[in-house]
Formats: sequence, C-alpha cells, structure tokens
Amino acid sequence: MPSSPPPAAWRKKLRKLVFGPAPEDHLGRKPFKPQKRAFHLFGSKEDSPPALWTPPDTPAFRRMFARDQLTLGLMFAIDNYEGDTPDMSRQLELAGRADALGYAALWTRDVPLRDPSFGDLGQIYDPWVWLGMLTAHTRDIALATGSIVFPLNHPITLAKAAASVDNLSGGRLFLGIASGDRAVEFPAFGLEIEQRGEVFREALLYYQRLVSECFPRIDSPLGTLRSADLVPKPLYGRIPLGITGHCRQDPSWIAAHCDAWIMYSNSPKTQAIVMQTWHEAVRAHGGADWKPFIQPFSIDLADNPDATPEPVRSGYRLGRNLLIELLEDLRQVGVNHVIFNFKHSQRPAAESMEEIAQEVLPHFPSLDAPC
Repeated sequence: MPSSPPPAAWRKKLRKLVFGPAPEDHLGRKPFKPQKRAFHLFGSKEDSPPALWTPPDTPAFRRMFARDQLTLGLMFAIDNYEGDTPDMSRQLELAGRADALGYAALWTRDVPLRDPSFGDLGQIYDPWVWLGMLTAHTRDIALATGSIVFPLNHPITLAKAAASVDNLSGGRLFLGIASGDRAVEFPAFGLEIEQRGEVFREALLYYQRLVSECFPRIDSPLGTLRSADLVPKPLYGRIPLGITGHCRQDPSWIAAHCDAWIMYSNSPKTQAIVMQTWHEAVRAHGGADWKPFIQPFSIDLADNPDATPEPVRSGYRLGRNLLIELLEDLRQVGVNHVIFNFKHSQRPAAESMEEIAQEVLPHFPSLDAPC
C-alpha cells in the first residue's frame, strides 16, 4: 500500500533539512536550525506497513535469484588496473562476452565525481547512459546497479531513467540503491551529508509511488505532484530493488522496503551471523520468509587451481577449486548472488572471467541460462 503523506509541519521541516537554512529575513528572524534529536531508525511513523511480499516476476529477478541458489555477476569495470581509472575501450565487448558465457548480471556504479581518497571511478560513465549502451550490446544478462545514490538524484529523474532502461532492456534491470558514502559529493549537490538517511527514505517512497501508481497525488519535501504521471511504467509492473548496506536505516525497515539486501563482503562464518539478522528482519517485517542476499567479492584468481585462499581487501586471492568450495559455503549460509570485482587481480580480468565461466559457473549457473 502507498504511504500516506507526512504532516505539513514535518514536510516543511524536512524541506529545510534538504535544501538548507533560509537567510535571515528583513524582520531579523534567525535561519532554521534542526534540533538535536535522536535518529529514528524505522523511518517516519506515517510509513504504511508493507503488504505481503511476492518475488518480482521479471527476467532480471528470475535470472539472478532463487531460494537456496547462488548465481554470479561481474562488476564494471571488467578490468585489473592501478589507480582509479579503468580501461573502458573493451568493456562493451567484454559485456557481450559475459552475456554469452552465461553470467547472471552485470553491475554498474554511480560515481558522479572523482574523489582521489576513494581510488575508484567505477565505469567512469554516467550509469544510465552506460546502461543504455548495455541494452544494445547484450541480450539475456541482467543489468544491475550497485548502487544508484538516491539522495543525490530527484525521484522523478530516477524513476524516468529506471523505467526507461527497464523497458528498453526487456525487463532486465535490477535497481540497487544506496544513501551514499562519499562526503565530497553532498556539499557539491547542496545537501547535508548528515541528513542522507532521511532524504533516502523520502526519495524512495516518492520513487515507489511514481513507478507503481497512475497519476499519484504526492506531497513531499522533494516536490508536489498533481495531474501528471510518470511514463513509461516498468515493463512487468515493478523493477526489483535492492538496498545497499544500511543507508542509515534499521534492518527491519530495509526488509520492509526492498526485494533484496546488498551487503558487504565477509567470510562465510561472519556472513552467517549477518544472514541470521537478515532472515529475522525479513520474517518479522518483510512480508515474507525469504528475500535475496547479495555480496561483492574482490577476486584475484591464481594460476594454480589449488592455491589456498589469501585474504585481500573485500575478497581473496585463491585458485578456482578453492573458489568453488568458498562459494558453496556462502550458498549454504544463504548468500544468493556474488558480484566479482577484478580491479586488484594480478591476471588479466578477461582471462579470469573466462576461467571462472568454464570451471566455476557450471556449479552456480544463472537460473534461466541454458544447461
């Protein structure tokens, strides 16, 4: 059910949080300053309780997820490189090859500005422009975002772009979203980073109404909508949506407002503890007894197929045989999709992609891929 609009006083207050204080006026009244208060982890009290959840019946979701199954995806750029700038000259070719090899998904980043302290530009290009290119160079593979920073984009722009890619790709979009973690970006967009949790919630509720209702009446600190409608709508009625990390929310709120959770890379033992929290939140607040769980995996595939795992940042250096064992352990604790990132690989990324496809992917096939 759509959420009811928040009270007018709360809307005015959040509008000031989003757009900043007004200058002192001619009567000498002071600019608005938000009161110090406890952060509400469960969203606003006006959020409607979620309806019973049903898995999105879209090509993207069906290819990527099923209970007790694990599939494999690739993060752009499919390249191993030093510094923050990948070689994009072969990425469309590699995307087509990943599609032909049977990977489940290709993941696109949202990095609007270069922040040298992060050392990562993703695929460099705007995510929506890049996804548009991918729709023309792939056929079956899901096209996922990991992740679109919702507070830095207006919900109408987000909904228009997402629904357009979803239609053009034949329903292959999986929309991963986040609240953002690069401090340099928020003042550049005129936003306060401390308020990204509140803005994230408001933007998500606005977006969900745009893509799910016809001519919705929306009153929000982010805008007022009357007598107008978003077109196109999602091809299959909805776009599967994953929330990345916590986004300054409680797991129960996350479970209630998404189709999947994208969490950080961990060992199977640690991930089992995270999974327990996730499953409890889904059963209590998500309207279901299961929702997918996704994690990234920075991989340095060794030449020796029996090389034992050596931890690297957000992943491992290891041989393919131990990789199969590790992925099986992750599957058994409940992970449903793993995103490989080759940035720190010592071998050429294309070479590693081919070996994983030939030797590992048959153990974890995409769910609608030919046998």
